[in-house]
Amino acid sequence: MNEPTRTITLGTVPALEAAPAPARSRTRTRNRSRGGSPARGESPSRGDSPARRRARAESPRGGTRERIQSIALELFAEQGYEKTSLREIAERLGVTKAALYYHFKSKEDIVRSFVEDYRGELEQVIAWGTRQPPTPETRAEILRRYAGIVGEQLAVIRFMEQNQAAMHTLMSDSGARKKMFRDQFMSLCDLLAPPGAALADRVRAVAAVITIGMSPMILQREAASPDELHDAVLAVAGELADAELP
Repeated sequence: MNEPTRTITLGTVPALEAAPAPARSRTRTRNRSRGGSPARGESPSRGDSPARRRARAESPRGGTRERIQSIALELFAEQGYEKTSLREIAERLGVTKAALYYHFKSKEDIVRSFVEDYRGELEQVIAWGTRQPPTPETRAEILRRYAGIVGEQLAVIRFMEQNQAAMHTLMSDSGARKKMFRDQFMSLCDLLAPPGAALADRVRAVAAVITIGMSPMILQREAASPDELHDAVLAVAGELADAELP
């Protein structure tokens, strides 16, 4: 991989041939049903996040926006990002190009929107974690929330990994977004084992974050179901981070 296009993106792996992503709606439903006790009265950010609910409440276009993102991701996976046009996305949606243009001016805008949504969900988990005591229960909840986001956004993560040249162009605003993803990765690790902790604990924290971010794509074909893989990944990450998972 050429150096200019290398990014540290949460949930991505070196180029791998992965199975097609499951429908996002199915994964979102599974994540919402997982439960998990939030600490200090906070609402879980897995699945249908508070920010997303607020966005839908404030804008009647929220549902349409997510449909456009989902269809675009499907087409990008089927025929490649470069070969997909805004017109084809509109046709798959069953609307005119002008109607689609009302929401997004280009397919690049669509990509930026779902990348920013993914980044925003990670930021919510980090913000929540920084307000909690550094306990095994907190670490467990951070891992649950992160795993829920990865499960929900697997198609987005796969797109970012498989289209790194396009991502480099789209995120070329002085490296700000790339740095933000790197910072988010380290922030999650720091929440599991803060700077100054024993080196072995820091290594385990990094391994726990990578386990959740990478395993769903690498091992998708080896699991009998997404639930089985999710549970196995979370169990291993919990052991690495000394988190109290049931």
